[in-house]
Amino acid sequence: MALSGFQAFRTFGLGFLTGTEWDPVAEQFAGLVPIYGTLVTSALAMIIGVPVSLGIAVFITEVAPRSIRGPIGGAVELLAGIPSIIYGMWGLFTFAPFMSDYIQPVLIDWLGPIPMIGALFSGAPLGIGMLTSGIVLAIMIIPFISSVMRDVFLVVPAQLKESAYALGSTKWEVVRDIVIPHTRTAVVGGIFLGLGRALGETMAVTFVLGNTHNIAVSLMEPGTSIAATLANEFAEASDDLYRSSLAALGLILFVVTFIVLAAAKLMLVRMAKQRGE
Repeated sequence: MALSGFQAFRTFGLGFLTGTEWDPVAEQFAGLVPIYGTLVTSALAMIIGVPVSLGIAVFITEVAPRSIRGPIGGAVELLAGIPSIIYGMWGLFTFAPFMSDYIQPVLIDWLGPIPMIGALFSGAPLGIGMLTSGIVLAIMIIPFISSVMRDVFLVVPAQLKESAYALGSTKWEVVRDIVIPHTRTAVVGGIFLGLGRALGETMAVTFVLGNTHNIAVSLMEPGTSIAATLANEFAEASDDLYRSSLAALGLILFVVTFIVLAAAKLMLVRMAKQRGE
């Protein structure tokens, strides 16, 4: 990938990372727009998916009766088996119209006038865009994160939780002070597992992101990601510089994912050392 993308880096230099123009006709290529779209949609997915996954794991392990824990856990894990293209088709034909008709108008009316925050929720309710893509990605990563959290929550020694209850702790205090600290290493690992999935997702994002090469502050606006750009344009790349620019984008996605996973590993090692493991 580095060799294939070398021509693009040699032609455009650092401008390939900082520029926003993507014009195959004029042979001008820059990767900031898809890089921005990849990071924003992945961040949205994590902001939405991590709290929901934590809630699911806590509900299954600490709140739900034993008779329904299995069916709920199985139903959540079934989401992981759905092909990403099905998520994309559902997002485009079902979820995007729902967002356009019911969710985005409310967000624009309520949050749009607020200073600073309002810029994130301005524009027209198109249905597709950064926010829709982030929500679809969140739904896709929830099974991975919640499954890891549920499994590690179940191995917390019962004596620890029972001792906390005996001292008068509430269920939330037991989860906050006993369960999560005891399993935080695995929880962080599960979160970064979901982030890695979100960064590289292709088909679902391609359907609902809009696939336009522009950077907009508003989450309602369409955009593009590295994976979506590769999926949409690789077959159309008719010259060497075009193909090299796409390969360079693929290399950037690899580097970003590698950095994220390396940071996760370093964090896990540091947390293990702090616990004396």
